[in-house]
Amino acid sequence: MAGNSPFKSLPRRAEDLFDWKWENLAPCYAELARRPLGEDSAETWLSDWTRVSSLAGEALEKLHVATTLDTTDKESERRYHAFMEELLPPLEAAEQELRRKLLDSGFTRDDLDVPLKGLRADAELYREENVPLLVEEQKLDSEYARIIGSQTVTWEGTEKTIQQMQPLYRETSRDVRESAWRLVAERQAADREAISALWKRFLGLRLRISANAGFSNYRDYRWKALHRFDYTPDDCRAFRDAVEAEVVPAASALYEARKKKLAVASLRPWDLAVDPLLRAPLKPYSGGAELESGVQSVFDALDPELGAAFSRMRDLGCLDLESRKGKAPGGYCTFFPVEGKPFIFMNGVGLHDDVQTLLHESGHAFHFMETARWPWSLQWNVGVEFAEVASMAMELLALPFLPAEKGGFYRPADAERALAEHLESVITLWPYIAVVDAFQHWAYANPARAASAEACDSQWEALWRRFMPGIDYSGFEDHLRSGWQRKLHIHQIPFYYIEYGMAQLASVQVWANSLEDREGALAAYRRSLALGGTKRLPDLYAAAGARFAFDRPSLRGAVERVMEVLRKRGAA
Repeated sequence: MAGNSPFKSLPRRAEDLFDWKWENLAPCYAELARRPLGEDSAETWLSDWTRVSSLAGEALEKLHVATTLDTTDKESERRYHAFMEELLPPLEAAEQELRRKLLDSGFTRDDLDVPLKGLRADAELYREENVPLLVEEQKLDSEYARIIGSQTVTWEGTEKTIQQMQPLYRETSRDVRESAWRLVAERQAADREAISALWKRFLGLRLRISANAGFSNYRDYRWKALHRFDYTPDDCRAFRDAVEAEVVPAASALYEARKKKLAVASLRPWDLAVDPLLRAPLKPYSGGAELESGVQSVFDALDPELGAAFSRMRDLGCLDLESRKGKAPGGYCTFFPVEGKPFIFMNGVGLHDDVQTLLHESGHAFHFMETARWPWSLQWNVGVEFAEVASMAMELLALPFLPAEKGGFYRPADAERALAEHLESVITLWPYIAVVDAFQHWAYANPARAASAEACDSQWEALWRRFMPGIDYSGFEDHLRSGWQRKLHIHQIPFYYIEYGMAQLASVQVWANSLEDREGALAAYRRSLALGGTKRLPDLYAAAGARFAFDRPSLRGAVERVMEVLRKRGAA
C-alpha cells in the first residue's frame, strides 16, 4: 500500500463514523477498486476490505441498537435514518464494485468456497434502485418496533410493559391470570389498524424489491438473499408436514396432561404458562445483576472457557437485560467486529424464561466470538439455520447446571421443574414454528390477498387450527386470528423462523449426545462454532454431532427422546 494510503486516516472506533459523509469513506473504497488483485495481493486486499467494511457496518449496527434501547429517542432515530439515507446508498454501490472485483479475479481457497458462493448471490441480487427501498424497509422495521415497544397497561395502579405482565400468567390464581391476559389482549388490539397498515406497506415494498431484482415473487428473492443453498421451499413444506404428523400428537398429549392436572374443563390461553400443579412461579432472580451472576455460575460450571468469555462480556458492558418502557420488544445478540465484542439485548422480567433467553443469546455471542477468529468478514457469515443451533443447543447443554448445587439458580425440585418446562417448550414450539413459516409462504405466494388484514386473519386461524389444537379461544377468536400481527419475525425479518425448527431438531440431537458423553458433545459443539461460515450447513451440523435432515424419522426420533425424559419425570 502506498504511503499516502487513505486507510491511514480511518478511525479506530465505529462511533467516529456516526456523522460521516460518503466523501469521508469513498477514498478507501476507490483505492481498493484501483488496487491490483491477484494471488500475491489478495490476502492484504481482503484484510483492508474487511477493515473498512467492518467500521461502516459496526457504525450502522450501533446506531440501530440505540433505536431499540429506546424507541422514543428521536435523536437516535434521526442519526440512524440519516446514516441509512445519506451514506448507505453509495456504500452499497461501492461494496458491490468490490464484490464483482473479487469474483472476477478468480481468487479462491478452500475456506472461501462457501463464503464466495454467498458473495456471488449478493452480487447477483444487487440493484441500485433497491437500495433506497431497503432503507425504507428498515424505517418500517423501526416503526413496527416503536408501536410494539409503546404498548403498556396499568395493572394495580402501576404502568407495565407487555413483557412485564408475563409473570402474571404464571400466577396460581386463574382469575388473576385471566384478568392479566384480557388486559394485554385489549391493549394489543388497540394497535390492530396501525399494524395492518404497516404490514400492507411492508408487502408492497418487498414486491417492488423482488421485481427490481428480476424475480416473479418475493419468496424466491428472499431465498437467495438468505443464502438458502442447501434446502428448498418444498423441503420446508415437507418439514411442516412432518411436524403435523410427528409433533402435533405429542404436543396435544402435553396439553391434555396439563388440562387434567389443572382440573379445568378446557385449556384457555391464560392456562399455558402456569405450573400445572399450581406451584408458585419459579422466580430465579431479582434484577439484571442477579441474572448475570447466576448465568455466570452456570457457564463456569459448564465450561471454564465459556465462563471466562461471559465474564469478559459482563466487564465490557455487553448486556442490556431488563424490560422497560420504550424498549423494543424481544431479544437479540449482535456483534461489533471492530471492538471484537458481542451485545445482548433482552427484556427480562424475573422469569425462568429469561434465564433460558440469556443462555440462548449467549450461545450466539460465543458463536460470534469464535467466528471472528477468521481473518476476513466473508468468513463470518453463518447461515441462520446453524447460528440457531449455537443458541438452542446452549440452552439444552446448560440444563444440568441449573441446580444451585452445580452453580445455578434452583434447589433440586425447582431445577427439575425448569428442565420439564424447557423440554415441554421444545415440543410445543415446533407446531408454532410451522404456523409462522406456513403463513409467510402463503402471504408472499398470495400478496394481493395478504394485503387484506381479514385474509391474513383467516389464514392464520386456519393454520393455528391445523397445528395448535387443544387450546380453547372461545370468545377470543379475534385475538387468535390476529396472532400474525404480534410475531415480529413476520414483519421485521421475513422468512426467518423455520430456522428455529431446523436448529431445534439439531439441538435435541446434540443434547441427546450429551446425555451419553457430556464432554464429547460439548467439544463437538465448540468445534462446530469455530468453523464460522467456511462450511456448508450439512458439514456444520455434522461437526456438531447432528444431521441436516428434517424428515419424519428424524423428527420422530427427537420427539421420542424428549418425551421419554418427560415421562420419566411425570410431566407427560
